[in-house]
Amino acid sequence: MATKSVTKNYIYNLMYQVLVLILPLITAPYISRVLGAENIGIYSFTLSISAYFILFGSLGIALYGQREIAYVQDNKKKYSVIFWEILLLRIMTMGISLLIYYFTFVKGENYQIYYKVLMLEIIGNCIDISWFFQGLEEFKKTVKRNMIVKLISVFCIFAFVKSSNDLYTYFLIYVLSILIGNITLWFYLPKYLTKVSINEFHLFRHLKPTITLFIPQIAIQVYTLLDRTMVGAIVPEKSEVGFYDQGQKIIKILLAIITSMGTVMLPRIANNFASGEKEKITNYLKKSFNMVFLLGFPMIFGIIAVSKSFVPVFFGQGYDKVSVLMSIISPIIVLIGLSNVTGTQYLLPTKRQKEYTISVVCGAIVNFIMNICLIWNWGAIGASIGTVIAELTVTLVQIYFVRKDFDFKEIFKLSRKYLVSSIIMFIVCITLKKFINNNLISTITQVISGGVIYVVCLLILKDKFIFEILEKLKSKIKGWYEMGKDNNIDNANLCAPVKKDRIVYFDILNILSIIAVIALHCNGIVHNFSTKYSTAWATSLIVECNSYLVIE
Repeated sequence: MATKSVTKNYIYNLMYQVLVLILPLITAPYISRVLGAENIGIYSFTLSISAYFILFGSLGIALYGQREIAYVQDNKKKYSVIFWEILLLRIMTMGISLLIYYFTFVKGENYQIYYKVLMLEIIGNCIDISWFFQGLEEFKKTVKRNMIVKLISVFCIFAFVKSSNDLYTYFLIYVLSILIGNITLWFYLPKYLTKVSINEFHLFRHLKPTITLFIPQIAIQVYTLLDRTMVGAIVPEKSEVGFYDQGQKIIKILLAIITSMGTVMLPRIANNFASGEKEKITNYLKKSFNMVFLLGFPMIFGIIAVSKSFVPVFFGQGYDKVSVLMSIISPIIVLIGLSNVTGTQYLLPTKRQKEYTISVVCGAIVNFIMNICLIWNWGAIGASIGTVIAELTVTLVQIYFVRKDFDFKEIFKLSRKYLVSSIIMFIVCITLKKFINNNLISTITQVISGGVIYVVCLLILKDKFIFEILEKLKSKIKGWYEMGKDNNIDNANLCAPVKKDRIVYFDILNILSIIAVIALHCNGIVHNFSTKYSTAWATSLIVECNSYLVIE
């Protein structure tokens, strides 16, 4: 099997992760207004219950299956046998979980109608075979099916969810998107599998290793699901669960950008580990650490800077608490990013499940204790603080376990330029925020201005990683041009030759800077000087002049 491009797979998986979350992102402003915080709280609470049964039914099969397929991805016969063994085992365990769920909750009294429809979610997860294609590093397949299904889902939400009485319809659209999306992936199977005899199957040889991976999965879910469950159970107002869930949505979107690298790197590093290529593993992981710092720090400071203006515009009135929750929980972006590198990208593919398990169990224990102590008094805010402390615990424990494998002193030195640039970006954004109105254009102005300032700062500080990324973009642009020339595409303007002395990343900066200038002028603050807004006026002019310098 040909070697897959890590960059392409990262992009594909990033698209996959974002598309999984794109439905709530696109529809959240609409749904938050139509359904209300109370109904969103019910939705989040019942989903957290069904998620436990999906967890117990899945064991650690998806993660284990991805890894096992990656080990033998060059042997069609072997991975065909492994696929059917793992799939049949998954159907058995999910079937047992579904039966327990039915008699426990579907036959219950509270929210029975919603628990019934969530049975389809469990069935959809039962037939999910995305782990197989991820193990083969065929991420494009999972992206294609998600694009189609999610776009249809978005259409259905706007078409059929019209009032607070349509909560059941919203549930139905959600579960059908999962079920249909996972069914469509099966049409790709004939191309990848070969015929195998049932006599070759040994299902239960996979049971012990999946349970080994299942333990850390339980621990992880304690501080991803238990938060919502405990907030819903302890706090009388279900709106509190709604606030917490809405705050998490935006964070999860940003997290998907960082953790997508983990899903891509697991099969790649597993394959390198099986081949004994330790140097390649080290190089891949160094780049992953760099990527976490490059993206994570500006995301944290950006959220803190714009959350107050973003939340009313995005979610509507009555969701002010969400901005506070987003700011509190934002540090988990870097913390989960780091633990994703040390855990998902390194410990798991190199068969160090024990250390991985210990780290997440420690995090789960800390989270549970924090939730008990904090939720009673502070509700969703307490749950957010507990989550940050739990993720910090996981990260520190994993760093301790791999301290001899990596020079963390050197790794954290790499973060300084990103931290300094993010702080400068934050100062600019927070200054603008103080003196402009809370509207969509203002939020866009902050985001674009912040992005331009951040990239400019990294270029001034001569960050090697950002230059490397921009050089790759330059090569890609040249490749597109050469492709166009080879295909005799007669479009002089579109495919104009790139001069040898031309620096493409300056062109990229020019584009960003032009957008920043447009945003500032649309906002109007550069045209309206007054003593009341003098600081904002001065700051906006500094940003604009900076942008003009880049453009020139």
